[in-house]
Amino acid sequence: MALRELKEKALKMRKQGMSYSQIRAEVKVSKSTLSLWLRDLPLSNARIRELRDFSAVRIEKCRNTKAEKKQSRLNTVYKKVSGDIGKLSNREIFLCGLFLYWGEGSKTNRYSVEITNTDPAMIKFTLLWFKIIGVDRRRLVVRLKIYKDMNRFKILKYWSKSLNINQSQFRFHIKKSNQSDITYKSGFGYGTCSIVYWNRDKGEYIAQCLGYLKNYFL
Repeated sequence: MALRELKEKALKMRKQGMSYSQIRAEVKVSKSTLSLWLRDLPLSNARIRELRDFSAVRIEKCRNTKAEKKQSRLNTVYKKVSGDIGKLSNREIFLCGLFLYWGEGSKTNRYSVEITNTDPAMIKFTLLWFKIIGVDRRRLVVRLKIYKDMNRFKILKYWSKSLNINQSQFRFHIKKSNQSDITYKSGFGYGTCSIVYWNRDKGEYIAQCLGYLKNYFL
């Protein structure tokens, strides 16, 4: 682009209220040349305030300040929550597990107990709850549902290590679709995990527990 055309573009952008830095991003000339071209087109004080208030640096600083205030507020709330909840007894964990199972557990087979989730913390809680109700960890079956483009061996290693369960107890269900095709990303990136315990007595016990809770609240 010829120097005359660059000058015309710079003048046009200045008349639109753009700053030196905004113009220089489009018009590749030296700062001194640009200053010479625009010396008769100063910005109004109001426009200067607008540019200052909406500058990237100022916006980022404002965003960081808000984030720090929010985190400080959440830290205070978390501290209160820690005191409100405290350490859970086995009975409290037992009841929490029942309510979790009431909402999320499988109720289609009375000969098994099964909970499915993508959150590793939820699955670890399930194992703790299973321990409290007398489930033999060695007889658990872990079902992993993943997309076909996910790394099966990486995911198996992750869950086996996280849950401290032998890899021989895992089963895979591979979806026909790809994770990369999903526009809405959810979960923790390690598929969907189901913990299954096949036992008629335990299945009937949990079913009766849920029946008791339903009658209690009805």
